[in-house]
Amino acid sequence: MKIGFVGLGNVGGKLANSLLRNKFDLTVRDVEKNLTNDFQNRGAKVSNSSKELAEETDLIITCLPSPKICAKVMESNDGVINGLSRNKIWLEMSTTDESEVKRLGNLVMKKNAIPLDGPVSGGCHRAATGNIAIFVGGERKGFEKILPALTVMGKKVLHTGELGTASILKVITNYLASVHLVALGEAWTIAKKSNLDMKKAYKGIAVSSGNSFVHETESQVILNGSYNINFTMDLVLKDTGLFDELSKKLSIPLEISPKIVDIFKDGQKKYGARAWSSMIVKRMEDLNKINFRADGFPEELIDDEPEEKGYEI
Repeated sequence: MKIGFVGLGNVGGKLANSLLRNKFDLTVRDVEKNLTNDFQNRGAKVSNSSKELAEETDLIITCLPSPKICAKVMESNDGVINGLSRNKIWLEMSTTDESEVKRLGNLVMKKNAIPLDGPVSGGCHRAATGNIAIFVGGERKGFEKILPALTVMGKKVLHTGELGTASILKVITNYLASVHLVALGEAWTIAKKSNLDMKKAYKGIAVSSGNSFVHETESQVILNGSYNINFTMDLVLKDTGLFDELSKKLSIPLEISPKIVDIFKDGQKKYGARAWSSMIVKRMEDLNKINFRADGFPEELIDDEPEEKGYEI
């Protein structure tokens, strides 16, 4: 299977690298030439346009910052859709709106190609090692056809159902992670103001009913002070906004979600759109004139689990 990959950013570059590392026939495209040059130097091919990439490959993967950018990559004259033909597969690995992936999916099906949505979850450090989780929505036969590629990009792969279901599940999980992160800011404030040993508090939370994936990962770079989680404020606002919009489409009144959106809007205003998302806890640090520093925590997360072939769960 020849694979084309559009979007070599924080997540996409790591996923594409797993394909290259595992000897897949890979063609890449990105607006940043230094990224495509790096892949070319390591054996990947580079396409001049997204249309050309789609014409030359069997599986076309997009992993882009926003639905708007993805729509442009897909629908422009030199975009992916104009390069599609029968039985080619489009896999949208961006975090996006379920209705948008269905809209683009309909255009893909008109070309007799197969649309799938395949967002990932678990942190950039796990994307780097091929140990991230992948959700995939769309027809089962398309999913099975690309499973060999999925199981080198990710460790646990879940077929969620019809097209769009993976995107909904991903938005839900990102919303929960954002709630956990905001709650951690308040929890660390109480711990600090109570003069707890922050290192011991980290260990205590980790073995308690209050533990979460977000605590085990993001608390480490918060306590270090780097906040470097490889994910930015603007991306959290995109994801929490998608969750909030979904609730409105479904006519579901929510209590916590609108507050989380407001908190991250404030965080982006204070620290910038490209600030690390874990800096949201700095609002509590600044307000209370404290910091959450503790010795012995890493500046950046590294996945220490050995890379192994993934599997469907």
